[in-house]
Amino acid sequence: MTDLIVNSCGPMTALQDRGRFGYQRFGVSPSGAMDFRALAMANVLVGNTPEMAAVEFVNLGGAFTAEGGDLRLAVLGAGASASIDGTPVPPLTSFILKEGQTLEVGHPRTGAFAYLAVAGGLAVEPQLGSLSFHLRSRLGGLKGAPLQAGNRLPCRPEAQGGEPMQLTADIIEETGPIRVMLGPQDDYLTDDAIRTFLENEFTISPQADRMGFQLTGPKLEHAKGFNIVSDGIVHGHIQVPGSGQPIVLMRDRQTAGGYPKIATVISADLPRFGQMRPGAGVRFQAVERSEAVAAARRLKDWIADLPSKLVPVRFDLTTEHLLSRNLIGGTIDALAPTAHE
Repeated sequence: MTDLIVNSCGPMTALQDRGRFGYQRFGVSPSGAMDFRALAMANVLVGNTPEMAAVEFVNLGGAFTAEGGDLRLAVLGAGASASIDGTPVPPLTSFILKEGQTLEVGHPRTGAFAYLAVAGGLAVEPQLGSLSFHLRSRLGGLKGAPLQAGNRLPCRPEAQGGEPMQLTADIIEETGPIRVMLGPQDDYLTDDAIRTFLENEFTISPQADRMGFQLTGPKLEHAKGFNIVSDGIVHGHIQVPGSGQPIVLMRDRQTAGGYPKIATVISADLPRFGQMRPGAGVRFQAVERSEAVAAARRLKDWIADLPSKLVPVRFDLTTEHLLSRNLIGGTIDALAPTAHE
């Protein structure tokens, strides 16, 4: 079996797929990739289904070596670069990492999360139907842990087949405020608080992780107190605790909570919001359900259409490409005597 050896990586580098579903009623967090658009793109580039598990990088990159055979891989997300033994890999392409070669993944430059997908997926045993690592419960990942130097990631046989591909799809680049639907407990906040929430900029605080992003900004006043009977939590719910500072709940969220929720980030904007770093400013815009559903359908259709946007990688003979390749197979001395002299 071919293994991908972890030479180095950041402390929260871990395996993530689309998440662990069907267990929230038992208190099990879904977890899953913070940017499922980038996860889908990386997977499609290597011939996988969009939701398969990949290596998720958080703020830092890493280095990996192929052992036991060649591997077909792809790196996507937040402008992270990739190089093989020092030679850059073109963006939006899959590539072959030959046995003994080392892949270096740069840190995400335009966000926080990037993904490394392996053709065929990883031969790692799922827990409750998913490989997604959840830090607080130690579910999923590689034996219930994030990755660290020295780990071996066993790869399925499909990882050694296929040719490098390039993704020609237009990247969805939404801009502007993060769209939300008000509720389900916006009546627990004053009318002034709702106006403040929608008309002012908030900042992602340093207390931001895969469980939730705490925001700092104008205080939001409660109309009925800040405690409710605990109810279910979904990805993107925005709680307002007693401090009046909102908390946007993310992939590793708890499954129930007792603070009122002023609004919910629509699913189509969750990847964009998840890529925001501490210190970034964020504004919110209230939309109706019809717009939220339409945006979700557009994103779903875009992901479903990704395989049709693949083309074989072609290397144009540009000066930059030629200079990046080793075109010399050896040298001879024309003045040296030959065996016939």
